[in-house]
Amino acid sequence: MEANFRRALPLVLKHEGGFVNHPRDPGGATNKGITLANYRRYVKQDGSVDDLKAIRPDEVERVYKLFYWDAVKADLLPPGVDYAVFDFAVNSGPGRAIRFLQRVVGAVQDGAIGAATLAAVKATSHDRIINRLCDDRLSFLQGLSTWSTFGKGWGSRVAGVRAHALDMAHSASPTTPEPVVDPVPVPASAPEPAVVAARPAAPARPDVEENAASKNTRSGTAAGGAIAAFIAGIAAAATYFWNQIISLFGG
Repeated sequence: MEANFRRALPLVLKHEGGFVNHPRDPGGATNKGITLANYRRYVKQDGSVDDLKAIRPDEVERVYKLFYWDAVKADLLPPGVDYAVFDFAVNSGPGRAIRFLQRVVGAVQDGAIGAATLAAVKATSHDRIINRLCDDRLSFLQGLSTWSTFGKGWGSRVAGVRAHALDMAHSASPTTPEPVVDPVPVPASAPEPAVVAARPAAPARPDVEENAASKNTRSGTAAGGAIAAFIAGIAAAATYFWNQIISLFGG
């Protein structure tokens, strides 16, 4: 992506610095990380060291875009991974950067970004790619004969690339929170109907029923006793009067 290139290029240039012509640097004279050979290839065919010293910002951008960014097809790589591969390519060559990436993701190490490599990159954790790529890159640099001269700067560079690349990867893929599903409210006009259970029969009260039966029995017994006494009184009176009649007439 063009936006990623605009973000990555200043980070690369920060490590590359200005004009350098170190006798132990196999690249010879460089300015902003651009060798005289690449300056002549992409900017001015017969350019001199003085021309390289005076390189313009748009010329710097052109070289980095064509010779490094496009060479590793960084526009097709995920955020963070694109910067890590891009910086590796600037420091150690596009072909080596691609082969190291392919080794990390388990693709064929042919030095060319194709559909198979892109699929392997997509299927691999971006954090893992960045960390493994930086680890392998550092191991490669430590094995160079110039490590004793440039090792401190290279180590600092790889550490910076790792940190910025991981930040790019994380900011491009923020964690999406799980959606919160609110419960469906019950409308006020339609309240939930109450469940009315059938009213159970009142339990029997043995104490109340027993007392009522006893009361009825006692009432019946008292009434019966009164009637029997009344009849017995009438019978006794009838017998008395009958005996009196017999004594008068029968003598």
